[in-house]
Amino acid sequence: MRPVPRERSVFLGLLPWPERVQVARALRTETVGGLVLLAAAVVALVWANTPWTGAYEGIRDFHLGISSLGLDMSVGHWTADGLLTLFFLVAGIELKRELVVGELRTPATAALPVVAAVCGMAVPAVLYLATTALGGGSARGWAVPMATDIAFALAVLAVLSTHLPASLRAFLLTLAVVDDLGAILVIAVFFTSSLNPAALAGAAAGLVVFYLLQRYRIGGWWWYVPLGVTTWALTFNGGVHPTVAGVAMGLILRATRDESEEATPAERTEHMLRPVSAGVAVPLFALFAAGVSISAPALGEVFTSPEPLAVVLGLVVGKTVGIFAGTYLAARFTWARLNPDLAWGDVFALAVLAGIGFTVALLIGELAFPDPVEEEHVKAAVLVGSLLAAGLAALLIKRRNGIYRRLWEAETRDEDADGVPDIYQQTGPGHGSAGGYG
Repeated sequence: MRPVPRERSVFLGLLPWPERVQVARALRTETVGGLVLLAAAVVALVWANTPWTGAYEGIRDFHLGISSLGLDMSVGHWTADGLLTLFFLVAGIELKRELVVGELRTPATAALPVVAAVCGMAVPAVLYLATTALGGGSARGWAVPMATDIAFALAVLAVLSTHLPASLRAFLLTLAVVDDLGAILVIAVFFTSSLNPAALAGAAAGLVVFYLLQRYRIGGWWWYVPLGVTTWALTFNGGVHPTVAGVAMGLILRATRDESEEATPAERTEHMLRPVSAGVAVPLFALFAAGVSISAPALGEVFTSPEPLAVVLGLVVGKTVGIFAGTYLAARFTWARLNPDLAWGDVFALAVLAGIGFTVALLIGELAFPDPVEEEHVKAAVLVGSLLAAGLAALLIKRRNGIYRRLWEAETRDEDADGVPDIYQQTGPGHGSAGGYG
């Protein structure tokens, strides 16, 4: 009997279908997506600080594209202007879902996270401007510490919290989505090159066609993929950062189901694109954006030069003060109210966590500081500030998680004793009085 030959594996080939399904499912979770992003950033830092840094810079600065179409860019710029559009497309879909069926669908529920997000953008910008004014630095980077990194922040929260209220994640997600929308508006308004009205008109026409296709329930990727790529290219040539096109298309996608539908176009698109965004687009951007030289003089510049120091203060101090103060003042002086499942200690921990400003902060840093030396210093500041915010937030979140764990254990003991959760009789359902423990 002849032996059955074993199937040979293909080097660098596609994984078998079950493994691909599992990888895609994992990348749809914030924890795994954040860890992949962190791994890419670590690889970039290590690679850029080894004797092979020349190879890193050579790959990053290698040019690809079609010059006649105005799309001749380096690999690093392709990841920032091209692949990162997928990340913002997914962010736009998240925002659309929040506006239609989520926390932002009614003013009463949306007020608090929206006010927190706005204050969390304004205070870091003001603190940056004040720091650079006192130190005689440049005001160009005022928008760098404004944005919270959704992937990193949610990953830290998911890894550290096992007993925290689910409403805390919803609050962070809503805040981060509004935060990203604000960052996109800042990029569109303040970081545009010379405008090309004809190209922008073409991009607007593409978005109108995109809307009509959605309005009249026309499906098929062969309509949307060429239209999306064309709209992106026209936006890029129009002088507006092309990631704006991604957010616009995400907001246009329909997020409400028809009677015959199992999933909306927004849900299907997000389900398909999130693994690509989390596993390819954002990590590649981090790989070519986070490769900064970390030396004693470079770290010294972070805490001595006004621009990098302002970025660190904006992320660590400005975000915390802005989000917490904005939430408190809105709850104190308006009709908005804090979710009864949350305590003010939770909000403070969340405000510190929002100081993780990686992806969008690095992107704005590249746009605001075209000089390579200044750009390196600002990138180092973003990394240092985000690391400090993550470390402080981890301590606070672990403490809050311990408090809720003890409440959960007390409830479990009471239920085991007589079947009646006595703790509810004292504090109300949903840990409504958890603030008394924090």
